[in-house]
Amino acid sequence: MINRTEQEEREYLEVIKEKLLYAIRRTEDTVRNYSTELRQNKEYMYEHQSGMDEADMVASEQSINRMAFTGESAVARKRKLLKLGQSPYFGRIDFLQEGKDQESPVYIGIYSFADERANLIYDWRAPVSSMFYDFELGPGWYTTPGGKVSGEITLKRQYKIREGQMEFMIENAVNIHDDVLQRELSKASDEKMKNIVATIQRDQNAVIRNETAPVMIIQGVAGSGKTSIALHRIAFLLYRFRDEIAAKDILIISPNKVFADYISNVLPELGEEQIPEMGMDELADVLLENKYRFQTFFEQVYAVLEKPDAAFIERIKFKASPEFLSQLNRFIIHLENHYFNETEIRVAGVVVPWPFIQERVKAYHRVPIFKRFPEVVKDVFQHIRSQTNRKLNGQEKAKVWEAVPRIFKLTNVMEVYREFYKFIGKPEMFRMMHGEMLEYADVFPLIYCRIRLEGIPAYDHVKHLLVDEMQDYTAIQYAVLSRLFKCRKTILGDASQQVNPYSASSAEAIERVFPQGDVVKLFRSYRSTLEITAFAQRLFANPDLIPMERHGDVPQVNGFESNAEEVEAIKQHIAAYKEAGYQSLGIIAKTRDQAAYLYKELKSPHVHLLTTDSTAFHEGVVITTAHLSKGLEFDEVVVPFVSARNYNTTVDKSMLYIACTRAMHKLTLLYTQERSIFI
Repeated sequence: MINRTEQEEREYLEVIKEKLLYAIRRTEDTVRNYSTELRQNKEYMYEHQSGMDEADMVASEQSINRMAFTGESAVARKRKLLKLGQSPYFGRIDFLQEGKDQESPVYIGIYSFADERANLIYDWRAPVSSMFYDFELGPGWYTTPGGKVSGEITLKRQYKIREGQMEFMIENAVNIHDDVLQRELSKASDEKMKNIVATIQRDQNAVIRNETAPVMIIQGVAGSGKTSIALHRIAFLLYRFRDEIAAKDILIISPNKVFADYISNVLPELGEEQIPEMGMDELADVLLENKYRFQTFFEQVYAVLEKPDAAFIERIKFKASPEFLSQLNRFIIHLENHYFNETEIRVAGVVVPWPFIQERVKAYHRVPIFKRFPEVVKDVFQHIRSQTNRKLNGQEKAKVWEAVPRIFKLTNVMEVYREFYKFIGKPEMFRMMHGEMLEYADVFPLIYCRIRLEGIPAYDHVKHLLVDEMQDYTAIQYAVLSRLFKCRKTILGDASQQVNPYSASSAEAIERVFPQGDVVKLFRSYRSTLEITAFAQRLFANPDLIPMERHGDVPQVNGFESNAEEVEAIKQHIAAYKEAGYQSLGIIAKTRDQAAYLYKELKSPHVHLLTTDSTAFHEGVVITTAHLSKGLEFDEVVVPFVSARNYNTTVDKSMLYIACTRAMHKLTLLYTQERSIFI
């Protein structure tokens, strides 16, 4: 066994740092050489281009491109080596493989590193590294492309190395992960989400390394790390299938730009490129080709919170249900069989009978109905030519092109969508907003109709789709995603964190759209102290939730006589939070108007307001809404205006739960005069 003692481990760390420094210098020389050679080749090509033929030009350009690519790879390697220099590894296992007489030490870090003689650090995603997460001392095994490798783990250690210095080492404890996890969770939050490779738990590791599930549905309680797990899963898949999939082939459907910025550090920290992301509203704009103005999801939630209207809520609930999707599917099938003007076509002295036209329409049943017409037109042309023994002239062709689409009673997707509500006997369920704007609940049903009737090209370039905040999307939205993205998917969220419970989905409801999906439920919550978790549980009880045994202050509920007094109390929290050693304070209001009011009243350059227009997450003091705070976390959270008048509906309760579960270490709720019944 090498490096038996902590002192020997510290000495070994210095050896590894020296090897890394040597590798960095060699990489710098490589980068410098390629840069010089690239510049010289470009200068040569510029000076001699007049004397070069086309073949020489192509060969020179290819050579320059190859050098540029190799140089970029060397720069990326240098970046990884520098990162390793700060923290080379975080874990070690000694593994005695069956049939061998000596164990091998396996040091595990964010990236792999080897010298000329041996592999010194293994990437956390390597097959052998999985044992660090899955087993304690004793029997262990890992799977390789060549089969299962079994043996015994004889040693297990975990390290905290920062700025090249070992802060601590823990050895052989059964709860080794819990010890390190407690240390990490007790720290103040960082500006953005960080990687969790040193503290991945066994159940999380199983999700991350799942290679076979075509659709993985992750239902995780607040603070279970589901977003982080999903991002580490993407990093693992990029490592495992690096010859088949790249970062550009993955798409993240994220709830907003602030959240996208908040998670933007994770993949680059793991050595992967940033992944494209877009919101559902952006996707809708693209799919509707900017032809329709529509209410956004945030505006829908705002309307439910600020101006709840019974008929409006009823329309949302109806269109969010799986039954609605079933009814729409039945209508489209009915449409394709019955919505025809049974008429013949007369062109060039030939009568094309309706039975012939009907038969040709049905022959293309795999093609969207509006896309069948060009094919039917060609068949009609052929029928007429066979009767007249001549080609049709331009006027006759135009007459056929005009006549064939008219056999269908409806001419566009919007007409079809309106007709659906008449067909089911509920015309009142479709209402355009002021200025001919679609309600948000109508956006994806209309897109679905367009896919079924006109066809929309699938996003075949996307090889993995990651959908966050799954509970905020409806059955019809998942039906759209299913038809657009034929690739593997990771879908995650928490049914308890619904910003609009009238249009929400559970893991079970999503499974109905993706019956081939693997559903994984994560019950352990890591974010909040036991006291904060217990408080949130009184809002939404989840008997399966398992909190971390990490203690802190009991959440405070403070009453005042006026809003002005509440604002003064918030100012005191802002003044004091840094003294407690905290890095972030979230002031989470129910609505955007309340958040804007607080921002105006506080009048501080150190306070940031996050809105739907924000594109970046800020460290320090942040004012935002419960809706926009989803997925974020803060050392301390203050929830203002938790009065009986402000928090009294089902939606309000959801918002309050979301706000409270953003807190890691400290939670305070404020109210004026009469507190909400929920607290």
